[in-house]
Amino acid sequence: MWDVIVAALGTVEFWQFASIPLISALVGWGTNVLAIKMTFYPLNFWGIKPLGWQGIIPSKAGEMAGKAVDLLTEKLITIEERFDQIEPERVAEEMEPTLNRMAVQLTNEIMEEEAPLFWESAPKLLKARVFQRMSEGMPEVIEDLMQDIKNNISDLFDLRGMVVESLETDRELLNQIFLRVGMEEFRFIERSGFYFGFFFGIIQMLIFALIEKTFGLGRESAAWSLPVAGLFVGWATNALALKMIFFPLRARKIGPFTIQGLFIKRQMDVAEEYAQIVSSQILTSKAIFEKMLKGPSADQLLHIIQIHIKDAVDSVAGISKAFFQVTQGTRRYINIKRRLAARFVDELPRSIKYTFDYAEEALDIHNTLANRMKALSPVEFISFLRPVFQEDEWKLILLGAVLGFMAGLLQLVVIFGQGVF
Repeated sequence: MWDVIVAALGTVEFWQFASIPLISALVGWGTNVLAIKMTFYPLNFWGIKPLGWQGIIPSKAGEMAGKAVDLLTEKLITIEERFDQIEPERVAEEMEPTLNRMAVQLTNEIMEEEAPLFWESAPKLLKARVFQRMSEGMPEVIEDLMQDIKNNISDLFDLRGMVVESLETDRELLNQIFLRVGMEEFRFIERSGFYFGFFFGIIQMLIFALIEKTFGLGRESAAWSLPVAGLFVGWATNALALKMIFFPLRARKIGPFTIQGLFIKRQMDVAEEYAQIVSSQILTSKAIFEKMLKGPSADQLLHIIQIHIKDAVDSVAGISKAFFQVTQGTRRYINIKRRLAARFVDELPRSIKYTFDYAEEALDIHNTLANRMKALSPVEFISFLRPVFQEDEWKLILLGAVLGFMAGLLQLVVIFGQGVF
């Protein structure tokens, strides 16, 4: 018996048969790996149109970013709610050291430029009093300004627009969100291709033997089942892996086993990873304030700032306002207010940075996103990663089928020595 087994193992025919499930496993693994790579890369179109390829996600960056953001803005967070957590008094407190410096520096600078003779001849006591009143008044200005911003935040800041623009512009960041959040699922797709491929390869081997031995159609006819089976393996491994990531939505008991979509089972971990990416790379307090100062609504914000600064100047001037207007002219007084407001706006981006640590704490983007994402229903939760595959899922499955068919042809020629034509 042992001699028969050893003799069989030494035959070319045995190894040809044995190679079928192994190559099928490699085909399943390879097609899945390539399908994932082609989902995300290259970032830019490679080739000469219409022949070439661009990663599915980068090629539809705006659309994919929009879908990823829909969950964020519709289910997880609103900018009105987050800004409601900011206390204007704390912002003024955080900015107080730099506000004092700004009050002295800007007042002295503008007065020297706009009313040099008046300011040069003014008593030191008067200057000191102006500086003091400006320093004392600035925190209140900041408090009122922040309250005004909170009241109008929906007009001053477009949360969805900012995130979509960030991801559409930075395609690598868009890729990384999906790759990091779905890391375990993509690994499963790759590995499952090997296991499913091996399983289907055994069936393929049995079909091969059935055609050759049972039906007596000969090796040449049987060998042509390889590319056909390869097509099926490439299609089935991709299709099965994609289904197992998202379905079933809820845990089901089948005998001793409990099955559920792999992505859904990792909801807690995914929520933490997603919250970390968004809060540290997209919705940072720095990025939010910069967008408000430089975005589409910047003019509206600047107008609000200028109103508050001009009111502050009137408050500081007090009863001296009339005297200054009489001696220096109303136009000059108005120009001083305008210049002070403009310089304050120029300095604000450098000064506001001292509030970022507090703003991060108050906005609490990370914990808010993580906790609310963990509380989503399975249907709501899979709407985050599912769109990556759903729209172009057929491309991934078709790619697997084509690559599987080509691998079957290669197997037909190299291992079984059959000509294609």
